[in-house]
Formats: sequence, structure tokens, C-alpha cells
Amino acid sequence: MDDAKFLVARRKSLYWRIHFWAALIASPFALVATLTGILYVFTPQIEARLYQHLDHVAPQASMLPLDAAVAAAELAAPRGWTVQHVVPPFQQDDAVQVAFAPPGGAQDEHAGHGGHAAPPTPARPKFGLPAQAIVVYVNPYDTRVLGSLAVAERFGNWAKKLHSRLLQNDGWRWMIELAASWLMVMLVTGVVLWWPRGAQSGLPKRGARGRNGWRQWHAFLGVALGVISLVILATGLTWSQQAGGRIRALRDISGQAPPPVPRGLHSIEEGAGGPLDWQDAWQVARSHAPAIAVQLTAPASQDDVWRATMADRSQPTLRFDLQFDAYSGKPLYYAGWDAQTAFGKATAIGIPFHRGEFGWWNQALLLLFGASVLFSLVSGWVMFFKRRLPGSLGLPKLLPGAWTSPSALAWGLAAAMCALMPLLLISACMLMLLELVLARWGTRIGRMRLR
Repeated sequence: MDDAKFLVARRKSLYWRIHFWAALIASPFALVATLTGILYVFTPQIEARLYQHLDHVAPQASMLPLDAAVAAAELAAPRGWTVQHVVPPFQQDDAVQVAFAPPGGAQDEHAGHGGHAAPPTPARPKFGLPAQAIVVYVNPYDTRVLGSLAVAERFGNWAKKLHSRLLQNDGWRWMIELAASWLMVMLVTGVVLWWPRGAQSGLPKRGARGRNGWRQWHAFLGVALGVISLVILATGLTWSQQAGGRIRALRDISGQAPPPVPRGLHSIEEGAGGPLDWQDAWQVARSHAPAIAVQLTAPASQDDVWRATMADRSQPTLRFDLQFDAYSGKPLYYAGWDAQTAFGKATAIGIPFHRGEFGWWNQALLLLFGASVLFSLVSGWVMFFKRRLPGSLGLPKLLPGAWTSPSALAWGLAAAMCALMPLLLISACMLMLLELVLARWGTRIGRMRLR
């Protein structure tokens, strides 16, 4: 074997070894994440069955003012709870959603005029609600309260918590982040092992049996869905604890942070008209916002401003942030899709795609992806047990000099991945220590056999 071929063989042995370790570390967590992710993908269908009586109403001739619905929700809410934000109906059969924060919570101290509540200023309206919040659903035509539901109890939030931390606190999120980190390694090393021989062979050969058949389909499905895998893993890492912080810091350093909300925005009381009520604010928001459901947050004080943002992330190009005067309704700040950075646009599309929020085609694609991940995990372990000799660990064999064979580009990519994914760096260091132990143990066994 000439030097060039031997170098390629050494690199392949190393990538195969790393691919094995990545699968060993990630498999248990990836299995859980995939199964819970598949469940989460079907949230729209499940919630449509569970909450039809809360989310939708029978359309009638005309809606009552939004203030009447908010007042009815306040009477139905627990005593002392304050309105956090309101989502008016977008379609004719939508209910009014009034979100309440508990007394003594982060929002309680920001109660504004009219008993409304809002986040601290200046703040960008955010998606979602704190787990302790509740939502009261009201019929906009007769202000009849349809019911209430704690945010944490809604299926979509329950399924998301199950997927991200197994219904535990944030201390358990490291498991999914660790799995995503090593799945990224699996993806990269898998593509390297597949290329170029796999690319030349094309589809798996018909009639392939045994370990060879498992290997062909394992490689083909892994690479065929590689782009989706990259999007799913990358978007998942953006909201992880450790890697997410690094990614956001890199985003800010590179000038890709969201457009900043101007500080010091305030309302000016002029004349005797008084402040805008919920209905007035809704009209102002609709006159400036794109055609999408809006989330309204009332001013926190007499000189604060109204805030409006999108309440539906399935149309990211309609994303907007609006702040306007609490008395005149004059827009003071507006940022639409064009104002978002490239990073912001990518995440605004990638995260809803990750969650299957773009409709049936998105759900079908994620279901196919989840099934492919399950097959990859199962087929990988089937090949391992078919390859492993009785009494051996079954580790892929490393050729001499394998650890020094990668190119500078490969080492640079590895360093970048470890820098962005701290859990990968920590676990990789532990893995290197294990490799040293195994190397010394193998050397000792070899010497004993020579005696």
C-alpha cells in the first residue's frame, strides 16, 4: 500500500472509531429525543381534538369590543392575577385568549393603567408564556368564558418539555444537548465515511443482504436526509443551554443580533381623550401589522407604550414588532421581516420547521426524518453486533498513526465544533482519556502475549 492510500486508510479508521463513539454516547438520548419529537410533531392535530371547545367558537354577526372580553376574563381569573397579554381573534371562529401572570410574579410589579400588566420596559414582546401563567378563553361575540388552562398543562407545552428535558427542570436539558452535539459528530463523520465511494455507488444495491445490506441503507438514509439533520440539530442547539449561549454570543459579535428596540420610548398624554383601550389598541395594531394573529401587551405605566407582535410563527416572513403611543396610537417603533438579520431570518424559519409548524408537509418530512433516525440507530447497532467477535469489545480498529492523520481542515472543524458545543468538548476530553487507557491496556495485553 502506497503512502497516499495508507493515509486514507488511517483517516478512515479514525473517523470510523469516532463515529462509533458518537453513536454509543448519543444513542440512548437520541432515541428518547426522536420518539418524543415525533409525538410533538403531531401537536396541531392533538390540540385540535383536545381544545376545540376553547380555541374556537361559532361565528356570529358581530363581535363585541375586545375590552368586554378582557373584562370577562378578569372576572374568571384567580383573584390577584394580572393580564400579561391578549391575543384577539384573527379568524371569525377564533376565541379571545387572555393570558394572566400570577400575583407576586415577575410581571405583577408592572401593572399599568386600567389594571393591565406588561413586561419590564424596554422589552421586546416574546413568544410563549411562563409555565405558571394561565390563559382564559372568551367568546368574542357574547363574552362568554369558555374555560381556562394553565400554560404548563397545554399539550404542546407538555410535549415540548417532555422532548427537551423529560418533564424535569432545566437541569436535565444537558442530556438532549449532549445527544445533539454527538449526533452532529455522527453526521459529519458519516458523510466523510460515505464519500466518495458511497456517492459513486448511488442507491443501495437491490438484493443486498446481511451486514452489507444494513450498511448500505444505513449510509444512504443518513446522507440523503443530511440537510434536514443539519437543520434539526442546528436549530435545536440554538435554544440549548450551553451551546445556545455560545451561538448567541457569536451571533452578537458578528452583528447578527435582532434589531435593537430603541430605549426611552414613552407615551405623551395630550388632550382629554384618555389612553387607548384594548379595542383601540387592536385597531391600531391591525392598521400597521401584516395579516396575521397579533399579541397585544398593555403599557406598564401611564407614560409607557403599547406593544404588539405576531402570535403565530407558522408565517415567519410576517414577523413584526410594533410599539405605539398609549394615547394617540402613533407608531414609535416598527421592525418587520426586512429589518431582521440573516441569522434572525434563518432561525425564524428553522425553528418553526424544527417544530413542524409549517403544515402537513413539514410534519410528514419530520416523521420521515424521525423514522430514518430510528432506523440509523437500530441498523448501526445491528451492524456492530454482526461485526463484533465473541469476547471482544467490538471497537473499530485504529491503524497506526490514525490520530495524527486528519488534515488541518478537519482539526479546525473539530476545534470549532468543540468551541460552539461545550458539552461536546467536555465529553470529548473524557473520551480521549478513555482512549489512552484502552491504548495502554492494549499494549499491555500485547506484551503479555509475546512472553
